[in-house]
Amino acid sequence: MIEKRDLDEYLECLWHMKEEGTVSVGVLKQKLGDQFDVKLLNILTADGLIELDDACEKVELTKEGSCSARLFIRSHRLAETLMHTVLGNISEPLACEFEHMVIPEIVDSICTLLAHPRECPHGKPIPEGDCCKHAGVNSESLLVPLTQMKIKQSTRVAYINYKDDRQYHKIESLHISDGSVIKLLQRTPAYVVECENSNIVFDDEIASQIFVWKNFTPVANPISAEV
Repeated sequence: MIEKRDLDEYLECLWHMKEEGTVSVGVLKQKLGDQFDVKLLNILTADGLIELDDACEKVELTKEGSCSARLFIRSHRLAETLMHTVLGNISEPLACEFEHMVIPEIVDSICTLLAHPRECPHGKPIPEGDCCKHAGVNSESLLVPLTQMKIKQSTRVAYINYKDDRQYHKIESLHISDGSVIKLLQRTPAYVVECENSNIVFDDEIASQIFVWKNFTPVANPISAEV
């Protein structure tokens, strides 16, 4: 018996192929393995979600199919980001379950909570939602860019958005990563933060890509009992 979830998996796989720039039915078969069933392709074609060429060698998502797949991918990658940010690890089965229980309003709420991340923890792009188009710093968000922090305020880095490889390598060289506890020391003429007893200097562009917890209470160093 063919279930809706089976069809959804095909749409999700085709989205991944779209990101990779391939439209080959052979690649789809390879990715799906034993799950590949030509009957599902026929159903998706009849529903107007995919297009096959006459030789059945090329397959692509239609506009409607892309809209459906986009929501699955967005939900999955936001779920991964939420788990990584809050729990420090990712449960792939849980992320897969979440994408199939998708409610756009809940997905947008999670996106807002996370301050509209552009990439998942694996570095893959998170499709933009309507909430992202009207974003700024939202009062409902628990995460904000470092640029919104106050001088002498300590916080923990939740995640870092990288615009490109150049910026990735530049930020990596600063030794600031997810989970780092930092203290903002100054904004001008450059940003300076304290991290692991070192002062790190960078510009506004990088500061705007570092997202931190808005409300963070540092744990005081334990006081050793006198012997």
